[in-house]
Amino acid sequence: MSMESSSNIIDSRSEKNGGKKNHNKYRRDKPWDTADINHWEVSEWDENDGDALPGGRLLEESSFATLFPKYREKYLREVWPLVTRSLDRYKIACELNLVEGSMTVRTTRKTSDPYIILKARDLIKLLARSIPAPQALKILNDDYHCDILKIGGLVRNKERFVKRRQRLIGPDGATLKALELLTQCYILVQGNTVSVMGTHKGIKKVRTVVMECMKNIHPVYNIKRLMIMKELEKDPKLKDESWERFLPTFKKKNVQRRKPRQLIEEKQKMAAAASSGATSFGEGSKGAGTKKKKSYTPFPPAQLPSKIDKQLDSGEYFLSERDRKSKKLVEKQIASKEKSEEKRKAREREFVHPSLLGEDSGDGASGKSVEGVGEKGGDASKVNVSATEDVERLANKFAKPGKKRKSEESKTEDEDASDFVAGLEKKKSKKEKKKKKEKR
Repeated sequence: MSMESSSNIIDSRSEKNGGKKNHNKYRRDKPWDTADINHWEVSEWDENDGDALPGGRLLEESSFATLFPKYREKYLREVWPLVTRSLDRYKIACELNLVEGSMTVRTTRKTSDPYIILKARDLIKLLARSIPAPQALKILNDDYHCDILKIGGLVRNKERFVKRRQRLIGPDGATLKALELLTQCYILVQGNTVSVMGTHKGIKKVRTVVMECMKNIHPVYNIKRLMIMKELEKDPKLKDESWERFLPTFKKKNVQRRKPRQLIEEKQKMAAAASSGATSFGEGSKGAGTKKKKSYTPFPPAQLPSKIDKQLDSGEYFLSERDRKSKKLVEKQIASKEKSEEKRKAREREFVHPSLLGEDSGDGASGKSVEGVGEKGGDASKVNVSATEDVERLANKFAKPGKKRKSEESKTEDEDASDFVAGLEKKKSKKEKKKKKEKR
Protein backbone atom coordinates (compact mmCIF):
# COMPACT_ATOMS: atom_id res chain seq x y z
CA MET A 1 0.00 0.00 0.00
CA SER A 2 2.84 2.36 0.91
CA MET A 3 4.57 1.80 -2.47
CA GLU A 4 1.36 2.50 -4.41
CA SER A 5 0.68 5.71 -2.42
CA SER A 6 4.25 7.03 -3.02
CA SER A 7 4.00 6.35 -6.76
CA ASN A 8 0.70 8.24 -6.90
CA ILE A 9 2.29 11.23 -5.13
CA ILE A 10 5.18 11.32 -7.68
CA ASP A 11 2.74 11.14 -10.59
CA SER A 12 0.65 13.99 -9.19
CA ARG A 13 3.79 16.19 -8.81
CA SER A 14 4.91 15.49 -12.35
CA GLU A 15 1.42 16.25 -13.69
CA LYS A 16 1.40 19.64 -11.90
CA ASN A 17 4.77 20.66 -13.44
CA GLY A 18 3.79 19.36 -16.85
CA GLY A 19 6.12 16.31 -16.65
CA LYS A 20 9.25 18.45 -16.00
CA LYS A 21 11.26 18.91 -12.81
CA ASN A 22 11.48 22.38 -11.28
CA HIS A 23 15.20 23.01 -10.87
CA ASN A 24 14.74 26.57 -9.63
CA LYS A 25 12.60 25.45 -6.66
CA TYR A 26 15.31 25.99 -4.02
CA ARG A 27 17.10 28.91 -5.70
CA ARG A 28 17.45 32.00 -3.55
CA ASP A 29 18.39 35.53 -4.59
CA LYS A 30 22.04 36.52 -4.02
CA PRO A 31 22.11 40.28 -3.46
CA TRP A 32 25.95 40.36 -3.46
CA ASP A 33 26.12 38.67 -6.91
CA THR A 34 25.53 41.36 -9.54
CA ALA A 35 26.13 41.50 -13.31
CA ASP A 36 29.14 43.82 -12.82
CA ILE A 37 31.21 41.07 -11.14
CA ASN A 38 33.68 39.16 -13.37
CA HIS A 39 33.84 35.64 -11.93
CA TRP A 40 36.85 34.69 -14.10
CA GLU A 41 39.06 37.47 -12.77
CA VAL A 42 41.90 36.33 -10.50
CA SER A 43 42.33 38.99 -7.82
CA GLU A 44 45.68 39.40 -6.08
CA TRP A 45 46.13 38.52 -2.41
CA ASP A 46 46.53 41.76 -0.51
CA GLU A 47 46.74 41.79 3.28
CA ASN A 48 46.24 45.57 3.39
CA ASP A 49 42.98 45.20 1.46
CA GLY A 50 41.55 42.85 4.08
CA ASP A 51 42.65 39.46 2.70
CA ALA A 52 43.47 37.27 5.72
CA LEU A 53 43.24 33.63 6.76
CA PRO A 54 40.81 32.50 9.49
CA GLY A 55 42.96 32.32 12.59
CA GLY A 56 45.61 34.58 11.04
CA ARG A 57 47.95 31.77 9.80
CA LEU A 58 48.17 28.33 8.21
CA LEU A 59 47.54 25.44 10.59
CA GLU A 60 49.91 22.94 8.89
CA GLU A 61 53.25 23.25 7.10
CA SER A 62 53.20 22.35 3.37
CA SER A 63 56.38 21.51 1.46
CA PHE A 64 57.37 20.41 -2.06
CA ALA A 65 60.70 19.09 -3.31
CA THR A 66 62.06 18.33 -6.79
CA LEU A 67 65.33 16.89 -8.13
CA PHE A 68 67.51 18.67 -10.67
CA PRO A 69 70.15 17.32 -13.12
CA LYS A 70 73.87 17.53 -12.36
CA TYR A 71 74.60 20.05 -15.13
CA ARG A 72 72.19 22.61 -13.49
CA GLU A 73 74.07 22.60 -10.18
CA LYS A 74 76.54 25.39 -11.08
CA TYR A 75 73.82 27.71 -12.42
CA LEU A 76 71.46 27.12 -9.46
CA ARG A 77 74.26 27.86 -6.98
CA GLU A 78 74.84 31.24 -8.67
CA VAL A 79 71.13 32.12 -8.89
CA TRP A 80 69.92 30.81 -5.50
CA PRO A 81 70.34 34.15 -3.60
CA LEU A 82 67.97 35.80 -6.13
CA VAL A 83 65.42 32.98 -5.67
CA THR A 84 65.53 33.22 -1.85
CA ARG A 85 65.06 37.02 -1.95
CA SER A 86 62.02 36.79 -4.22
CA LEU A 87 60.42 34.01 -2.09
CA ASP A 88 61.05 35.93 1.15
CA ARG A 89 58.57 38.57 -0.01
CA TYR A 90 55.83 35.93 0.11
CA LYS A 91 57.12 34.43 3.41
CA ILE A 92 58.17 31.12 1.76
CA ALA A 93 61.30 29.24 2.88
CA CYS A 94 63.52 27.50 0.28
CA GLU A 95 66.48 25.11 0.46
CA LEU A 96 69.06 23.91 -2.10
CA ASN A 97 70.54 20.50 -1.26
CA LEU A 98 73.62 19.85 -3.40
CA VAL A 99 74.31 16.43 -1.81
CA GLU A 100 70.95 14.92 -2.85
CA GLY A 101 70.58 17.26 -5.86
CA SER A 102 67.18 18.61 -4.81
CA MET A 103 65.30 21.89 -4.22
CA THR A 104 62.69 22.26 -1.47
CA VAL A 105 60.09 24.98 -0.75
CA ARG A 106 57.84 25.12 2.34
CA THR A 107 55.42 27.43 4.14
CA THR A 108 56.28 29.23 7.36
CA ARG A 109 54.23 30.61 10.25
CA LYS A 110 54.24 34.04 8.60
CA THR A 111 52.82 32.76 5.26
CA SER A 112 49.42 34.37 4.67
CA ASP A 113 48.65 33.52 1.00
CA PRO A 114 47.50 29.87 0.89
CA TYR A 115 48.05 29.46 -2.90
CA ILE A 116 51.62 30.86 -3.06
CA ILE A 117 53.13 27.47 -2.07
CA LEU A 118 51.81 25.96 -5.33
CA LYS A 119 53.39 28.83 -7.27
CA ALA A 120 56.69 28.16 -5.46
CA ARG A 121 56.41 24.46 -6.41
CA ASP A 122 56.03 25.47 -10.10
CA LEU A 123 59.06 27.76 -9.74
CA ILE A 124 61.44 24.97 -8.64
CA LYS A 125 60.05 22.68 -11.38
CA LEU A 126 60.81 25.29 -14.05
CA LEU A 127 64.30 25.92 -12.65
CA ALA A 128 65.01 22.17 -12.84
CA ARG A 129 63.88 22.16 -16.51
CA SER A 130 66.62 24.68 -17.54
CA ILE A 131 64.43 27.82 -17.65
CA PRO A 132 66.44 30.94 -16.72
CA ALA A 133 65.77 32.26 -13.20
CA PRO A 134 64.49 35.76 -14.22
CA GLN A 135 61.90 34.12 -16.52
CA ALA A 136 60.97 31.39 -13.99
CA LEU A 137 60.37 33.97 -11.19
CA LYS A 138 57.51 35.46 -13.25
CA ILE A 139 55.42 32.41 -12.29
CA LEU A 140 54.95 33.93 -8.81
CA ASN A 141 52.63 36.53 -10.41
CA ASP A 142 48.94 35.60 -10.59
CA ASP A 143 48.76 36.33 -14.34
CA TYR A 144 51.27 33.58 -15.21
CA HIS A 145 50.66 29.82 -15.23
CA CYS A 146 52.88 26.96 -16.38
CA ASP A 147 52.74 23.45 -17.79
CA ILE A 148 55.49 20.89 -18.43
CA LEU A 149 54.56 18.64 -21.39
CA LYS A 150 56.20 15.20 -21.44
CA ILE A 151 56.90 14.19 -25.05
CA GLY A 152 59.49 11.45 -24.44
CA GLY A 153 57.13 8.46 -24.61
CA LEU A 154 54.94 9.66 -27.51
CA VAL A 155 57.25 8.34 -30.28
CA ARG A 156 58.95 4.92 -30.02
CA ASN A 157 61.67 5.38 -32.62
CA LYS A 158 64.40 7.67 -31.27
CA GLU A 159 65.47 9.03 -34.68
CA ARG A 160 61.87 9.86 -35.56
CA PHE A 161 61.40 11.54 -32.16
CA VAL A 162 64.49 13.75 -32.69
CA LYS A 163 63.26 14.76 -36.18
CA ARG A 164 59.80 15.72 -34.89
CA ARG A 165 61.24 17.64 -31.95
CA GLN A 166 63.49 19.56 -34.35
CA ARG A 167 60.45 20.22 -36.56
CA LEU A 168 58.77 21.86 -33.54
CA ILE A 169 61.78 24.17 -33.02
CA GLY A 170 62.15 24.94 -36.74
CA PRO A 171 65.13 26.42 -38.63
CA ASP A 172 66.98 28.77 -36.22
CA GLY A 173 64.00 28.51 -33.81
CA ALA A 174 61.63 30.28 -36.27
CA THR A 175 58.66 27.93 -35.70
CA LEU A 176 58.97 28.19 -31.91
CA LYS A 177 59.22 32.00 -32.09
CA ALA A 178 56.07 32.22 -34.25
CA LEU A 179 54.20 30.01 -31.78
CA GLU A 180 55.34 32.20 -28.87
CA LEU A 181 54.08 35.36 -30.60
CA LEU A 182 50.68 33.86 -31.45
CA THR A 183 50.01 32.32 -28.02
CA GLN A 184 51.77 35.00 -25.86
CA CYS A 185 53.63 32.19 -24.03
CA TYR A 186 57.26 31.40 -23.21
CA ILE A 187 58.21 27.95 -24.63
CA LEU A 188 61.40 25.96 -23.99
CA VAL A 189 62.08 22.56 -25.59
CA GLN A 190 64.55 20.66 -23.38
CA GLY A 191 65.26 16.91 -23.71
CA ASN A 192 62.05 14.92 -23.30
CA THR A 193 59.92 17.85 -22.08
CA VAL A 194 58.43 21.13 -23.35
CA SER A 195 58.06 23.82 -20.66
CA VAL A 196 55.35 26.45 -21.28
CA MET A 197 54.64 29.68 -19.34
CA GLY A 198 51.71 31.99 -20.03
CA THR A 199 47.91 32.27 -19.75
CA HIS A 200 45.54 29.30 -19.58
CA LYS A 201 44.30 29.86 -23.15
CA GLY A 202 47.82 30.18 -24.54
CA ILE A 203 49.04 27.02 -22.75
CA LYS A 204 46.06 25.08 -24.14
CA LYS A 205 46.93 26.15 -27.72
CA VAL A 206 50.61 25.26 -27.27
CA ARG A 207 49.68 21.84 -25.89
CA THR A 208 47.56 20.99 -28.98
CA VAL A 209 50.34 22.11 -31.37
CA VAL A 210 53.04 20.11 -29.52
CA MET A 211 50.96 16.92 -29.24
CA GLU A 212 49.93 17.05 -32.91
CA CYS A 213 53.56 17.65 -33.93
CA MET A 214 54.51 14.42 -32.12
CA LYS A 215 51.67 12.70 -34.06
CA ASN A 216 53.38 13.73 -37.35
CA ILE A 217 51.23 16.83 -38.08
CA HIS A 218 53.49 19.73 -39.01
CA PRO A 219 53.22 22.75 -36.66
CA VAL A 220 53.04 25.12 -39.66
CA TYR A 221 49.42 24.02 -40.30
CA ASN A 222 48.39 24.86 -36.73
CA ILE A 223 50.31 28.17 -36.83
CA LYS A 224 48.38 29.16 -39.96
CA ARG A 225 45.13 28.29 -38.20
CA LEU A 226 46.12 30.37 -35.12
CA MET A 227 47.00 33.38 -37.31
CA ILE A 228 43.53 33.34 -38.92
CA MET A 229 41.88 33.01 -35.48
CA LYS A 230 43.87 36.00 -34.20
CA GLU A 231 42.58 38.12 -37.10
CA LEU A 232 38.99 36.96 -36.57
CA GLU A 233 39.13 37.95 -32.87
CA LYS A 234 39.50 41.61 -33.91
CA ASP A 235 36.09 41.63 -35.68
CA PRO A 236 33.27 42.19 -33.12
CA LYS A 237 30.59 41.03 -35.60
CA LEU A 238 32.01 37.48 -35.63
CA LYS A 239 32.06 37.25 -31.83
CA ASP A 240 29.01 34.96 -31.56
CA GLU A 241 29.44 33.13 -34.91
CA SER A 242 31.20 29.90 -35.80
CA TRP A 243 34.62 30.35 -37.41
CA GLU A 244 34.79 26.93 -39.08
CA ARG A 245 34.07 28.37 -42.55
CA PHE A 246 37.14 30.63 -42.29
CA LEU A 247 39.56 28.09 -40.84
CA PRO A 248 41.50 25.77 -43.20
CA THR A 249 41.06 22.00 -43.00
CA PHE A 250 44.09 19.89 -43.82
CA LYS A 251 43.50 16.30 -44.87
CA LYS A 252 46.05 13.57 -44.40
CA LYS A 253 47.60 12.33 -47.63
CA ASN A 254 48.85 8.76 -47.82
CA VAL A 255 52.12 9.39 -49.67
CA GLN A 256 53.78 6.24 -51.04
CA ARG A 257 57.29 5.68 -49.78
CA ARG A 258 60.18 5.44 -52.23
CA LYS A 259 61.00 1.88 -53.13
CA PRO A 260 64.58 0.60 -52.98
CA ARG A 261 66.76 1.26 -55.99
CA GLN A 262 67.13 -2.44 -56.81
CA LEU A 263 63.39 -2.96 -57.26
CA ILE A 264 63.14 0.10 -59.51
CA GLU A 265 66.09 -1.10 -61.63
CA GLU A 266 64.59 -4.59 -61.95
CA LYS A 267 61.27 -3.13 -63.09
CA GLN A 268 63.04 -0.97 -65.67
CA LYS A 269 64.95 -3.99 -66.99
CA MET A 270 61.74 -6.01 -67.24
CA ALA A 271 60.02 -3.18 -69.08
CA ALA A 272 62.99 -2.82 -71.47
CA ALA A 273 63.05 -6.57 -72.13
CA ALA A 274 59.30 -6.62 -72.77
CA SER A 275 59.52 -3.66 -75.17
CA SER A 276 62.48 -5.18 -77.09
CA GLY A 277 60.65 -8.51 -77.31
CA ALA A 278 57.55 -6.80 -78.65
CA THR A 279 59.50 -4.91 -81.34
CA SER A 280 61.48 -7.97 -82.52
CA PHE A 281 58.77 -10.63 -82.54
CA GLY A 282 55.69 -8.48 -83.14
CA GLU A 283 52.29 -8.73 -81.53
CA GLY A 284 52.47 -12.50 -81.01
CA SER A 285 55.34 -12.22 -78.54
CA LYS A 286 53.89 -9.50 -76.28
CA GLY A 287 53.49 -11.87 -73.37
CA ALA A 288 57.10 -13.13 -73.58
CA GLY A 289 58.48 -10.46 -71.22
CA THR A 290 55.72 -10.90 -68.63
CA LYS A 291 55.80 -13.70 -66.05
CA LYS A 292 53.45 -16.64 -66.46
CA LYS A 293 50.89 -17.22 -63.76
CA LYS A 294 51.74 -20.25 -61.65
CA SER A 295 49.10 -22.90 -61.17
CA TYR A 296 47.59 -22.94 -57.66
CA THR A 297 48.70 -25.76 -55.36
CA PRO A 298 47.39 -26.18 -51.82
CA PHE A 299 50.71 -27.67 -50.65
CA PRO A 300 53.50 -25.45 -49.35
CA PRO A 301 56.82 -25.30 -51.26
CA ALA A 302 59.54 -27.80 -50.37
CA GLN A 303 61.82 -26.74 -47.54
CA LEU A 304 65.24 -25.55 -48.67
CA PRO A 305 68.23 -27.47 -47.26
CA SER A 306 69.96 -25.78 -44.34
CA LYS A 307 73.71 -25.18 -44.01
CA ILE A 308 74.11 -28.31 -41.87
CA ASP A 309 72.16 -30.41 -44.43
CA LYS A 310 74.53 -29.26 -47.18
CA GLN A 311 77.55 -30.10 -45.03
CA LEU A 312 76.17 -33.59 -44.32
CA ASP A 313 75.62 -34.21 -48.06
CA SER A 314 79.16 -33.13 -48.96
CA GLY A 315 80.72 -34.90 -45.95
CA GLU A 316 82.20 -31.64 -44.66
CA TYR A 317 80.22 -31.94 -41.41
CA PHE A 318 82.42 -34.80 -40.16
CA LEU A 319 85.70 -32.95 -40.81
CA SER A 320 87.55 -31.04 -38.11
CA GLU A 321 87.67 -27.22 -38.12
CA ARG A 322 91.26 -27.25 -39.37
CA ASP A 323 90.41 -29.58 -42.29
CA ARG A 324 87.47 -27.39 -43.27
CA LYS A 325 89.65 -24.30 -43.34
CA SER A 326 92.30 -26.07 -45.43
CA LYS A 327 89.64 -27.32 -47.86
CA LYS A 328 88.21 -23.81 -48.25
CA LEU A 329 91.73 -22.46 -48.83
CA VAL A 330 92.31 -24.97 -51.63
CA GLU A 331 88.98 -24.11 -53.23
CA LYS A 332 89.79 -20.40 -53.06
CA GLN A 333 93.19 -20.94 -54.66
CA ILE A 334 91.71 -22.99 -57.51
CA ALA A 335 88.97 -20.39 -58.08
CA SER A 336 91.53 -17.54 -58.11
CA LYS A 337 93.69 -19.41 -60.63
CA GLU A 338 90.69 -19.95 -62.89
CA LYS A 339 89.82 -16.27 -62.73
CA SER A 340 93.41 -15.20 -63.45
CA GLU A 341 93.45 -17.59 -66.44
CA GLU A 342 90.26 -16.07 -67.82
CA LYS A 343 91.64 -12.54 -67.41
CA ARG A 344 94.89 -13.54 -69.14
CA LYS A 345 92.95 -14.99 -72.07
CA ALA A 346 90.90 -11.79 -72.31
CA ARG A 347 94.11 -9.73 -72.39
CA GLU A 348 95.59 -11.96 -75.14
CA ARG A 349 92.44 -11.62 -77.26
CA GLU A 350 93.14 -7.91 -77.63
CA PHE A 351 96.35 -8.71 -79.61
CA VAL A 352 94.64 -11.24 -81.94
CA HIS A 353 93.52 -10.06 -85.40
CA PRO A 354 89.70 -9.80 -85.81
CA SER A 355 89.82 -12.10 -88.86
CA LEU A 356 91.24 -14.90 -86.67
CA LEU A 357 88.47 -14.34 -84.11
CA GLY A 358 85.94 -14.71 -86.95
CA GLU A 359 87.46 -18.05 -88.02
CA ASP A 360 86.88 -19.52 -84.53
CA SER A 361 83.17 -18.82 -84.70
CA GLY A 362 82.88 -19.87 -88.36
CA ASP A 363 84.39 -19.05 -91.77
CA GLY A 364 81.15 -17.57 -93.07
CA ALA A 365 82.28 -13.93 -93.06
CA SER A 366 85.64 -14.53 -94.74
CA GLY A 367 84.05 -16.88 -97.27
CA LYS A 368 81.43 -14.31 -98.23
CA SER A 369 84.05 -11.63 -98.86
CA VAL A 370 86.09 -14.00 -101.04
CA GLU A 371 83.05 -15.07 -103.04
CA GLY A 372 81.85 -11.48 -103.50
CA VAL A 373 85.19 -10.37 -104.87
CA GLY A 374 85.39 -13.45 -107.10
CA GLU A 375 82.21 -12.45 -108.93
CA LYS A 376 83.62 -9.02 -109.79
CA GLY A 377 86.98 -10.15 -111.16
CA GLY A 378 89.40 -13.11 -111.15
CA ASP A 379 92.63 -11.18 -110.47
CA ALA A 380 91.22 -9.44 -107.41
CA SER A 381 89.98 -12.76 -105.99
CA LYS A 382 93.45 -14.28 -106.29
CA VAL A 383 95.03 -11.36 -104.43
CA ASN A 384 92.47 -11.59 -101.60
CA VAL A 385 92.91 -15.37 -101.22
CA SER A 386 96.70 -15.10 -101.10
CA ALA A 387 96.44 -12.32 -98.47
CA THR A 388 94.15 -14.40 -96.24
CA GLU A 389 96.51 -17.42 -96.56
CA ASP A 390 99.48 -15.30 -95.45
CA VAL A 391 97.53 -14.03 -92.41
CA GLU A 392 96.53 -17.59 -91.45
CA ARG A 393 100.11 -18.80 -91.71
CA LEU A 394 101.39 -16.02 -89.46
CA ALA A 395 98.60 -16.61 -86.93
CA ASN A 396 99.40 -20.35 -86.73
CA LYS A 397 103.07 -19.53 -86.30
CA PHE A 398 102.47 -17.27 -83.30
CA ALA A 399 99.55 -19.26 -81.86
CA LYS A 400 101.50 -22.54 -81.36
CA PRO A 401 103.89 -21.34 -78.61
CA GLY A 402 100.95 -19.66 -76.84
CA LYS A 403 99.03 -22.94 -76.77
CA LYS A 404 102.09 -24.74 -75.41
CA ARG A 405 102.39 -22.20 -72.65
CA LYS A 406 98.73 -22.62 -71.74
CA SER A 407 99.00 -26.38 -71.54
CA GLU A 408 102.20 -26.12 -69.44
CA GLU A 409 100.58 -23.62 -67.07
CA SER A 410 97.48 -25.76 -66.64
CA LYS A 411 99.70 -28.78 -65.89
CA THR A 412 101.68 -26.83 -63.29
CA GLU A 413 98.44 -25.59 -61.67
CA ASP A 414 97.08 -29.14 -61.44
CA GLU A 415 100.40 -30.34 -60.00
CA ASP A 416 100.42 -27.53 -57.39
CA ALA A 417 96.86 -28.34 -56.26
CA SER A 418 97.61 -32.10 -56.14
CA ASP A 419 100.86 -31.46 -54.16
CA PHE A 420 98.95 -29.27 -51.68
CA VAL A 421 96.27 -31.95 -51.12
CA ALA A 422 98.93 -34.69 -50.85
CA GLY A 423 100.80 -32.62 -48.25
CA LEU A 424 97.64 -32.31 -46.18
CA GLU A 425 97.08 -36.09 -46.37
CA LYS A 426 100.69 -36.72 -45.19
CA LYS A 427 100.18 -34.36 -42.24
CA LYS A 428 97.00 -36.23 -41.32
CA SER A 429 98.73 -39.62 -41.46
CA LYS A 430 101.60 -38.33 -39.22
CA LYS A 431 99.11 -37.03 -36.65
CA GLU A 432 97.25 -40.38 -36.63
CA LYS A 433 100.55 -42.27 -36.06
CA LYS A 434 101.41 -39.98 -33.12
CA LYS A 435 97.98 -40.55 -31.58
CA LYS A 436 98.37 -44.34 -31.89
CA LYS A 437 101.82 -44.24 -30.19
CA GLU A 438 100.40 -42.16 -27.33
CA LYS A 439 97.62 -44.68 -26.82
CA ARG A 440 100.11 -47.58 -26.65
